Formats: sequence, structure tokens, C-alpha cells
Amino acid sequence: MAEIYPFQAVRPAEKLAGKIAALPYDVYSSEEARREVERNPYSFLKVDRAETQFPAGTSPYEDAVYQKAAQTLQEMQQDGELIREDAPSLYLYELTMEGRSQTGFVGCASVREYEQGKIRRHENTRAEKEEDRVRHVDACNAHTGPIFLSYPASEDLRRIAEEVRGQKPLYDVTFEDGVRHRIFRISDEARIGAVRGAFAKIPRVYIADGHHRAASAVRVAQKRRQTNPNSEAERFLAVFFPDDELKIYDYNRILKDLGGYDAAGFLRRLQEDFTVEQAETAPYAPKRKGEFGLYLDGRWYCMSLREPEQTDDPVESLDVSVLQRRVLERILGICDPKTDPRIDFVGGIRGLGELERRVDSGKAKAAVSMYPTSMEELFRTADANLCMPPKSTWFEPKLRSGFFIHELG
Repeated sequence: MAEIYPFQAVRPAEKLAGKIAALPYDVYSSEEARREVERNPYSFLKVDRAETQFPAGTSPYEDAVYQKAAQTLQEMQQDGELIREDAPSLYLYELTMEGRSQTGFVGCASVREYEQGKIRRHENTRAEKEEDRVRHVDACNAHTGPIFLSYPASEDLRRIAEEVRGQKPLYDVTFEDGVRHRIFRISDEARIGAVRGAFAKIPRVYIADGHHRAASAVRVAQKRRQTNPNSEAERFLAVFFPDDELKIYDYNRILKDLGGYDAAGFLRRLQEDFTVEQAETAPYAPKRKGEFGLYLDGRWYCMSLREPEQTDDPVESLDVSVLQRRVLERILGICDPKTDPRIDFVGGIRGLGELERRVDSGKAKAAVSMYPTSMEELFRTADANLCMPPKSTWFEPKLRSGFFIHELG
């Protein structure tokens, strides 16, 4: 069964929600976060990226930075920018982008269910990123950014969401990126019970995005469990979305060199495993799984395997895995895409024109456009207790941080 718990949220004052809520901390560099806070002093990045409150060049990992995050969070409450609910609630969070909506239930998930494998993951985490969020949660005594979870769609939950959307929203904000965010409070005990009862019928949920935040929340809970085994730290802030409302975008590859080959030689090597034909349209987005676009020397090509992979392994069958084995490792010698400087990644939300720009500017030699990973592939990988290669999924729209804060006591 999947657990969802109401919580006593700290959230923005109604008139300030559009100024406070910010994109996740990890989509910004320190310099970008600093510019955003200078532009908008209310931005929640001043908590999530508290190095913006110090001189340029300050390490985000200094003790004083985490202490400043906690201090700023307290000051925002003292100044009335943030308010605390009078009772535990759940929420409904609707995001609309380019005419497509996805609606999730906001509440707390169970650390125990994560430990038991009922909350499943599909990515490995990096120790330094995990440690950063552990220190941030510990200092703030709060979860400041939600984990993005998904569950197999439920008609019971769809019906409840439809009913709740008939209410007046707490917030209705459209940001500069054109994404509309509507949030509704669920405070009625009977309806909270109905939501929890519907989730109890769902055997497991999946992390779509936020693996580092989830892992850090679990580590904080495990540390505090020694002195208080029933603390609020045993739950972490999350938004639960049905799988059939989510969209995974392509996550494309930039190749900074061709492993010593010229363009013609690289194409010849590719043709050992792939059928490579000049694309009829440009830029070229793959139309099906097993197909790739290649931008090289000012031209777009369509690539497809001469002999499709024959495997039941959910990871080995991913297009990102096929590209890694057949091209990046075999031809270019890129064995670890997480650390090799010869490869870069561009989320599909930026468009294929960004691939052309990188290559045409001389900053890269070639680019590969990918067919998006599916939710079914994500679930199959997580159910097999496996992890996808780096940069396999890109979800849009992004959840905003600062709409909800979950205090740990």
C-alpha cells in the first residue's frame, strides 16, 4: 500500500506566492541563482541556494551558508511572507503547460516505505549532492523542496481530484515561463480519508524526479531516529502524480569530439551498426523507439539499428543504453558519461535548435537527438531494482519550491 500523510504546511502569503515560488535549486548554477535573487528578492532561492546571500565566489558548502538558509526561512515567517497552516492538510497541485495539465496530490510520503522498496527509484545518487541536501534539511529543520512521485493512475483519485478542482484555489499563478500553477487545499477530514484510502490500494509509487532530495530526507530521518523514532522526519514532502498525465521529454547528447575521426569516417563507423540516411526534415526528432537523429557537419541524419537489440533487460533495452554501448563506448571511448568532458546533455525542453547552435558554433562536433524514455520503461526499470544511465529522463513542467515547506518539528 502507498501512504500519503497530511501535514501542517508553511506556505506563502497569498499575494506573494508568485514572487516566492521558484524553480528547483538544482536547475540553476550559483551565478544564475544569484542573478535571480537580485532580480526578485522574494525568490525562494534565497533559502534553497543561500550562497546568494554572500559575496560572489562563496562556496555553497560552507557552514555559514546552511545557517543562513535556516535564518532566512525563519525571517520569512516572522515578516509574514510565509504563514503556517492552522491544521494538517493535503493539497492538490495542478500544472498546465502548452495546453497539457497534470494534477498531483501534495502530502508527505513515508521514509519507511522508501527503505522497504515501496517507493521505487530508477537513478543512482551522487554522494556530494546528497550530503549537501542532508546539511540543508538538518539546518533548516524542514524539507523545502518536494519529491516528484508517480503512481499507476487510479479512477478513485481522478474522481477526487475532479471534485477538488471545483473549489476556489489557494493560488493561481502563471510564471514567466508560461506554466500555470493552481493549488487547492484539502482540509476536510472525510476527503483526506478518501485520498488516503485510495492510495492504500496502490501497491507502490515511483520517484520520477528528486532522487537526491529523497535520499537526503531518508538519511536525516535515520540519523534522528536514534533519539526520536516517531518524529516528523520519518515523512518527507512529495507530490504524487498519475503516470498517464506525465510527459517525459527527450534528453539529447552533445558530442564535443569524434574520437579522432573526421565526419566521413565517423559516419562509416556508425554504418557498421546503424542504417544512416539523410533526414527528410530538419531538425530531425526520432519518431519511434530505436531511432536516433544525428546532426553532423551541417546535416541531419536518421539512424536506426540494422539489427534491433534482443533483450528482456529493461535497462539494456533503453535507447540511451543502446547509444552508450554502440556509439559512445565502442566508437568514441566515452565509458563514463557522468564524468567524461567530451559529452554534454541538453534537455528536450530547449528544442533541437539548441543542438544545431552548439554544433554550428564550433563548441561541439555532433549532436544526437533521442526518442523520449517512456513511463512504462521507467516503471519496469524501478520494479527490477535497476538504475537507468545518467540523463535518461527529463520531466516538464518542473515543480516549484516554496509553495510548501514541511517542518520537522
